[in-house]
Amino acid sequence: MKLNYIYSSRTGLRRSINEDYVDVFEVEDGLLAIVCDGLGGNKAGEVASKLAVSSIYNSFLSSSASDYKTRIHDSIKFANSQLISASSNNNEYKGMATTSVVLFLNKNLAYWGHVGDSRLYYYSHNQIEQVTKDHSFVQKLLDDGYISSKDAEHHPHKNVIMRALGDKSNLEIDTDIIKFHKNESWKFLLCTDGVSNVLSKAELAQHLSNDNLEFISKSFSQIIEERGAPDNYSFIIISNHI
Repeated sequence: MKLNYIYSSRTGLRRSINEDYVDVFEVEDGLLAIVCDGLGGNKAGEVASKLAVSSIYNSFLSSSASDYKTRIHDSIKFANSQLISASSNNNEYKGMATTSVVLFLNKNLAYWGHVGDSRLYYYSHNQIEQVTKDHSFVQKLLDDGYISSKDAEHHPHKNVIMRALGDKSNLEIDTDIIKFHKNESWKFLLCTDGVSNVLSKAELAQHLSNDNLEFISKSFSQIIEERGAPDNYSFIIISNHI
């Protein structure tokens, strides 16, 4: 299976620092993609996201676990401990945290792990599915029936995160597996809320229908900046080539 990918991380038009960090690694017989959105003042968010990506990658690579879902879970847990340690040893980094969404593609399986409100989407057969569920205050209100999905789109507390790496040691991490047919054509999108808060699910699907990843990437950036790019925005797009 041949995989194509493209990624981008930009500051946006209203922020002075890019606290997002993303990377893609070709490891073993698969592809590892990581997106992190740092939180915290005084550049601490920038430190948190970079530290999380490097910690997840190094832990994943050095792990002896044969189950990739376990490996992702343990790698995110390790990154969480690294952030807590760094923030407790340096006052400048006190309170820093980051979201994280991790995807590992191996043969006909996709393993993923997730904390926070950065998202993973799966696009196939002209349909898009939001794989991850936000760990946010607004998502909880939605789950509990206090607001509608339409209310959630423009809620004033949309940026309040309930779970993040660096927040506490007993971090709850969502993980799962997606299985797809070897002859199935698909795309995965990993992104920060700087993308998902500006582009609707329908708009994401519309752009992901194009087979040219460079075109999709430029289109995402153009629309986000036309709409003011209020936050840092980062994404990874991966597709298989059949």
